[in-house]
Amino acid sequence: MRSIWKGAISFGLVTIPVKLYSATEQKDVTFHQVHREDGGRIRYKRVCTVDGEEVAYADIAKGYELASGEMVILTDEDFEDLPLTTSRRIDVLQFAPAEQIDPIYFAKSYYLEPDAQGAKPYVLLRDALESSGQVAVVKVALRQRESLATLRVRDGVFVLETMLWPDEVRTPDFGFLEEDIEVRAQELKMAESLITTMESDFDPSEYHDAYREALQQVIEAKVAGKEVVPAREEEEARPAVDLMAALRASVEAAKREREGGAAPAKQKKAGGKSKDEEKAPAKRKARKSA
Repeated sequence: MRSIWKGAISFGLVTIPVKLYSATEQKDVTFHQVHREDGGRIRYKRVCTVDGEEVAYADIAKGYELASGEMVILTDEDFEDLPLTTSRRIDVLQFAPAEQIDPIYFAKSYYLEPDAQGAKPYVLLRDALESSGQVAVVKVALRQRESLATLRVRDGVFVLETMLWPDEVRTPDFGFLEEDIEVRAQELKMAESLITTMESDFDPSEYHDAYREALQQVIEAKVAGKEVVPAREEEEARPAVDLMAALRASVEAAKREREGGAAPAKQKKAGGKSKDEEKAPAKRKARKSA
């Protein structure tokens, strides 16, 4: 990995020099737009809509369109006096329980590596933060944008999670929230039973991008000159007519899948019982006592 930013964590009077790395990457299959007849790449020109002339990149400015359709043109000088810090600091603002921060605020994840002289204070803050069970709420400027962020520990490394500002999160304004929808007690109990039946420890390695893998196979088949057979289209999903019957059938299907050995192998322990099987008696006992 190559660092994309260098700065320091500012924690009280302690400064910890760090390097920033992207913690994630998209694995999408990328395509170019090409001419169907000869495969030539399609290029785009920057053309002014007023005079139709091609514009050099150096002559392009930022414009903000008003509701009237008029354009306000901003220059580099207009941005110089804006209150965006130029210091390469990650300022710790407070510490808070992780569960108080809704995941909807998180935008992008980065790893922080200590610079040569920052290893000891880095490890000190890392261990103190990890033992506290909290996350640090920080402020940082990246790519000409100031963001709130959190610092947490993952696999012995600080993870910086940039966050959206509160006014960037939309309010769900949906009509059904105002409706008085009745859910019967037996339906709720059956839905809870389905959740219990499908419960297991989360292991991300069990999941994969089936679409990307299939697309890669199509490309490889094209390269090899093989015939490509299109996949069958799935039927459009429709709401269940009988909710209770659908829930009951789902519970039975989940039980059959679990009994058929479809449960994750990592759930099995040396004694032969899965974590879910060991938990089940305790859960049943808890329900009886309730």
